[in-house]
Amino acid sequence: MTPEIAVRLAACDIQVAAQAKDYCMFVRGECLALVKTDGERLISIGSSGILTEKGLAYLVWMDGKAMLSAHGSQIAAEAGQVEAIRKFSEDLSDIIGPRMDTDAHG
Repeated sequence: MTPEIAVRLAACDIQVAAQAKDYCMFVRGECLALVKTDGERLISIGSSGILTEKGLAYLVWMDGKAMLSAHGSQIAAEAGQVEAIRKFSEDLSDIIGPRMDTDAHG
């Protein structure tokens, strides 16, 4: 990850919570996403989720209703949770997405 990306993440209150061989975990509040890496390059952003009592839950839509799905169970998502996941995903994509495009072609 470049210093520029690190600064932009910090400005959006997004932190790197963990790093493994091929992935980084980015978090903000209860939201998190895994990003596939190749060395220092950020390759692709996985789905964003939110931490719940049952672990990581992903936002899904069932019959037009926002639900949080974790370990085979679904609970209704609150409007604030939907907005937090949406905004986190958008911010992460805005920061990392353009860099992934550059790396893929550079």
